[in-house]
Amino acid sequence: MNVHGIQVQGVKVDKNTRCQHYHTKRDVVAIKMNCCQTYYSCFQCHQEMTDHNIETWSKEQFDEKAILCGVCGTELTITQYMKAKDHCPHCFTAFNAGCRHHYHLYFQMVVF
Repeated sequence: MNVHGIQVQGVKVDKNTRCQHYHTKRDVVAIKMNCCQTYYSCFQCHQEMTDHNIETWSKEQFDEKAILCGVCGTELTITQYMKAKDHCPHCFTAFNAGCRHHYHLYFQMVVF
């Protein structure tokens, strides 16, 4: 699915990056996977659609743009995303706070 000019992979992805696995009003974040430099709606979509494991982003890479707000199309750095916690700092759309439970799948863990 093309979301604001950026290709987002996933299973049944909608125009706001929601997928078959995560599709509530707040599930509007896509994450660029470090292993393949491709945006996916979620880790489960990545697992279903690729033949390789997720490679986490290292702390040294947290200034890379790797998060896409599915509402306004703003690309955030990992640091911006983690500091914003529950909303897009550009359009103020609420993000799913439960995504924090999956940080360890995407990012080398640090405390913010």
